[in-house]
Amino acid sequence: MRPVRTETHAGAMTDARAVARALRQWAVAQALPLWASAGWDADRGLFHERLHRDGTPDRACPRRAMVQARQIYVFAHAATLGWHPDARERALAGVTALQSRYWARDGAPGYAFSIATDGTLADATRDAYAHAFVLLAIAWAYRASGDAQIIGLVDTLLAFIDAHLTHRDGALHESVPPRLPRRQNPHMHLFEAMLALHECTGHPQALPRARALFALMRSRFLDPETGTLREFFDDDWRPAPGIARDHIEPGHHVEWVWLLHRYRTATGEDTSALADDLFATVRRFADPVNGTLIDEADRFGHVRKASRRLWPQTEAAKAWLAHAEAGDADAAAQAARILAQVHAAYLSGPVPGAWHDQLDADGKAAGAFVPASSLYHLVGAIAEADRVIAQPVIAE
Repeated sequence: MRPVRTETHAGAMTDARAVARALRQWAVAQALPLWASAGWDADRGLFHERLHRDGTPDRACPRRAMVQARQIYVFAHAATLGWHPDARERALAGVTALQSRYWARDGAPGYAFSIATDGTLADATRDAYAHAFVLLAIAWAYRASGDAQIIGLVDTLLAFIDAHLTHRDGALHESVPPRLPRRQNPHMHLFEAMLALHECTGHPQALPRARALFALMRSRFLDPETGTLREFFDDDWRPAPGIARDHIEPGHHVEWVWLLHRYRTATGEDTSALADDLFATVRRFADPVNGTLIDEADRFGHVRKASRRLWPQTEAAKAWLAHAEAGDADAAAQAARILAQVHAAYLSGPVPGAWHDQLDADGKAAGAFVPASSLYHLVGAIAEADRVIAQPVIAE
């Protein structure tokens, strides 16, 4: 896809480019250096799970495989963009540690959920959500390095998913051992990983598997009554009982919007109507002034949790960026409006390169730590903004 081209909205695009470039500068000059140093445990060759608000690592917190995988993605992506001199080294070291410390840690195949700070096994669960991120990490590490040993891990991982994390209906188990409720979220991130696997490696199984996950999204997750995406289900894909039945997360809706645009690019299938409908549905939960999204609601439009995590805002910006790339002349400015709010309200502290991970309903920072897991969302959004709108405007 090409950068956005415009003549009639040149002023708005200038502002959007300024926001995108400011965020890129924050990532290059502050975030990546912080997380490559304070966020990296050189003694164990692992990424820290989170930082204290003073920028020092929380050395007592177990390290989840999911966070290791997300940080591998972050530094592999940064390496492809030339954003940090040690990014490739950090990503490859992360892959090595993931394999040696998490894979088959208890003698059974699969990646353990977490290890303790002393290196012992903390949680042996094989989690579907975490395995989706490991696949994403491997794909990007290969893109950054071209190392054939890394791409060789893909087939082993896919075979494990097929043999141990796949339900009789062809969708995912939540985990090994299985648990309920079943969720749409691991499937969405496996869909993301398959698209990345296709884009980064051209793996022949990537798009067929992505197509199956897309079909599952339309047949099981999408609620025809309200146009929203359900989150929780029983073992036969009926909506989960109780309060979980009607629960939705606006952030997941905008993640799907961006992924559907990527899927359209990869396959040629026209997903624009579905993406547009999802985006229109979720925008009722956006702040009319700055476009930011609340954390939780029900499928009928009632707010359940008015706080605002950082990650839904980055994903909302990516959804707007996808629309900009598809030709919506106003979408870049909408993305920039959200990203400007992210820059001002979330990235203003507590130390350079860190962030406030959640704002309460009154806009006040909440949370005692800075979780590493959010850097995946930030780098993804900043890279997309840099790619789509930070480039010079090209007149038609």
